[in-house]
Amino acid sequence: MTTRAEDTTFDAATSEFRAELLAHCYHMLGSASDAEDVLQEVYLRAWQAFHRFEGRSSVRTWLYRIATNTCLTALEGRARRPLPAGLGTDASDPREPVVADEERLWLQPLPDAALGDPADAATRRESIGLAMVAAMQDLPASQRAVLILRDVLAFSAAETAEMLDITVASANSALARARKTMGDGTTRDGRRAVELTDRERSVFAEFCRAFEDHDIDGVVKVLAADAVWEMPPFPGWYQGNTEIGVLTATQCPAAAAGDIKMVPTTCNGQPAAGMYMRDGEVWRPFQMDVVTFVDGEIVHVGAFFERSLFDLAGLPAVLR
Repeated sequence: MTTRAEDTTFDAATSEFRAELLAHCYHMLGSASDAEDVLQEVYLRAWQAFHRFEGRSSVRTWLYRIATNTCLTALEGRARRPLPAGLGTDASDPREPVVADEERLWLQPLPDAALGDPADAATRRESIGLAMVAAMQDLPASQRAVLILRDVLAFSAAETAEMLDITVASANSALARARKTMGDGTTRDGRRAVELTDRERSVFAEFCRAFEDHDIDGVVKVLAADAVWEMPPFPGWYQGNTEIGVLTATQCPAAAAGDIKMVPTTCNGQPAAGMYMRDGEVWRPFQMDVVTFVDGEIVHVGAFFERSLFDLAGLPAVLR
């Protein structure tokens, strides 16, 4: 049984790393909700072992060792979390009815607000956009861990090997294989929300306005000609602004201006908006849209339907 003084010492030594550890768990797991759950386990394990911590490494490195291995345990026997376009299928016909695949585990975004007050520092140092997190899901878990520890967090090969209880040669080999798999053709991460140009901010505002006004032509106008729209748990994906316009007109439950309200936020460091759908006299959470800008254009929209994302983003449960 620990004393209050020991608990206070533990909190003082570890609390500052909570945001970046949450980001790390998310990058490993591809799920914001799973990352929150695993982080609680990480801190429980760290608290239980804190009296044995001898200071041979920094507290931060010690915590990353616990977090990485806890994530690897959580990933055992678990299928990867893809986005629909990562399933290897052709683009879908937006005129066909959409059918959800609730059995598959899908990639989730990470709302920046889940990182708390130090979110800016944590995301500036360690954030990976949605496209890169999705690409990482194709890696075996051990290679994913090495890649994140080395290329994202800048731990040395020796530190990485010690965290994972492997040799330095094995760590370097895993990193080389991971880098080869990722390659140079990975979809580019979009511009961070804090880096948007005035024109891009205007385009994003127009994106939100078009949905609120039920302006399908406006939605089409702000998307790049070859833009991609994905919306797990629906396994189809859609390419081309015209096709996305058809999808919006035929599959979205909104029927008129005012049926939708958009609340801007950020996920994975990227511009995002919580979409609320009218329900009588109020508007309730419907989907979280994460927007990717490349070269000044919206090239990708990921629409995610987990209501928990609104809670993590600190968005209201209902709009009136």
